Amino acid sequence: MAKNVVRVLDEDPGLAASLDEAERTVAAQHLVAAEMRIPRGPWRTNQPLGKSRADLGYLILDGLLVRETVVGRHTTAEILGAGDLLRPWDQSEDAPEAPISAAHAWRVLQPTRVALLDARFAALCGRMPPVTAELLSRTLRRSQLLGLLLALSAMPRLDARLLALLWHLADRWGKVAPDGVHVPLRLTHATLAQLVGAQRPSVTSALQQLEKRGLLGRLPESGGWLLIGGPPGDPEQAVADDATPFAQA
Repeated sequence: MAKNVVRVLDEDPGLAASLDEAERTVAAQHLVAAEMRIPRGPWRTNQPLGKSRADLGYLILDGLLVRETVVGRHTTAEILGAGDLLRPWDQSEDAPEAPISAAHAWRVLQPTRVALLDARFAALCGRMPPVTAELLSRTLRRSQLLGLLLALSAMPRLDARLLALLWHLADRWGKVAPDGVHVPLRLTHATLAQLVGAQRPSVTSALQQLEKRGLLGRLPESGGWLLIGGPPGDPEQAVADDATPFAQA
């Protein structure tokens, strides 16, 4: 995991969206951080941050990760990418008094770069409140998106859940093309099953049905997905005329 120094605002201009030109110039010069590269595969996060209470976290610059949460025999997942702020050492479920025992794991789906926003970076951010506010806003947006995924997982039909999930991913990573919306994320059926709370064989069957109905296809060059037509609005209504319910299994 080679480390370099990066100008964080050059890598992530959105952090400076509320700064004027003069403020942005000063902030770009001072807000630098060590860069860490994480290869594809399991990521064990006993890394440099988390020792100081003032460390902000790992800011994803590019790449793709999955955070898995395991309770008993059940695993859920959350996909994270550029712009997300991670604090892997904050695991309240690990407290001895926690009523539910949960385990967490990270998997890197695409080689990932993160900036280490340590206590020094946090102190500099304190002089630039709009940057701190944007980082806080992103953590709040992440919790809102988790609420959306929770509502999605309550849909009885698995095909509706998968269609909703893929359009949800398209909202962030999709690219409009003449044949539809390309979602260039290489996600296995097992990962999709974790994301929608189902079993892998059921996900495979439901995806095949969605492809037969012309609602999605595969992108051979990237291993991602092609979404055909417009956003479904109500995913359950979009699949309502299919007689096969594909409830979770």
